[in-house]
Amino acid sequence: MTDPSADSKTSMLRPETPAGIDIGQARPDPAPPPPLVGVIALLLIATAMGSNHVAGRMAFDHGTSVPLAVVTRAGVTAVLMALLVRQAGLSLALPRVTLTGAAAAGLLMSLQSLCLTSAVARMPVALALLVFNTFPIMLALLSWLTGGERPSRRALTAMPLALAGLSLALGGRPGAFAGQPGQDLITGSLLALCASVCFGSVLLITTRWLPAVDGRVRTLVLTGVVALVGLAAAPFAGGLVPPRDATGWYALAALTALYAAGLSSLFVVLPRLGAVNNAAVMNFEPIAALIGAWLVLDQAMGWLQLVGAALVILAIVRLSTGRR
Repeated sequence: MTDPSADSKTSMLRPETPAGIDIGQARPDPAPPPPLVGVIALLLIATAMGSNHVAGRMAFDHGTSVPLAVVTRAGVTAVLMALLVRQAGLSLALPRVTLTGAAAAGLLMSLQSLCLTSAVARMPVALALLVFNTFPIMLALLSWLTGGERPSRRALTAMPLALAGLSLALGGRPGAFAGQPGQDLITGSLLALCASVCFGSVLLITTRWLPAVDGRVRTLVLTGVVALVGLAAAPFAGGLVPPRDATGWYALAALTALYAAGLSSLFVVLPRLGAVNNAAVMNFEPIAALIGAWLVLDQAMGWLQLVGAALVILAIVRLSTGRR
């Protein structure tokens, strides 16, 4: 999923951290929905998050700058999360050390958002998301390098599988994306990889130093920081350039609505579901982006790229559904 939230992804990778533990007590959650309803809801959310990147690419193709897209979607999402926090009766009074950790995570998430949206603007949407969605592997490696557990056997088998899949997906024939201007696979892949490392770092910070903060409060702080950093960085990254035509404006509105709605809905649905059992469902995001990019942007992939994409998704599912 598209700079999907730190809390939702963390819940999938670290199921032992309950979403309901927070600083400031939330109201009790209703009874969990039937499993089929939960799976359908998660599929819709994953589709919204994947489609947000498709809309983003369309907005970029029609003149929208990356900083404007980042600031707009982060700002609107922060407002929605503030409403959810208020509705749940959560406290925003956080200890200074918690705020420091949240600010550090927010800065990393800002870099992740800028890198991922820049990657989407330079390469096929589905490939950018495939590279980015290796963040569970990055998290496992970062955790090990900073004194955590060494990667499990499941993780060690998933890593080479993901690398093999990426090599196939990114190493397709030169004409695989012919007729699609602005494709820069090398730069785009490096940006998406940077986004993956940054998001893995965000997850590491939130699981080690911010586990007691409710996910809605945490995401409010993170998206607020992203919006502010995006505004500050805009003059150095092309400025807040608006779309040049109506199509660009529609695409900007769509990417903002899809991201904000998908991320906000995740906090309504995921806490009521068994995150461990439903983790694989959220990996539908790159598949949704692949289908959306084909239908809307005419970004078709060759059979070799499709095989590589399938291997990457298989590796991600294998890693994210493993019991820790």
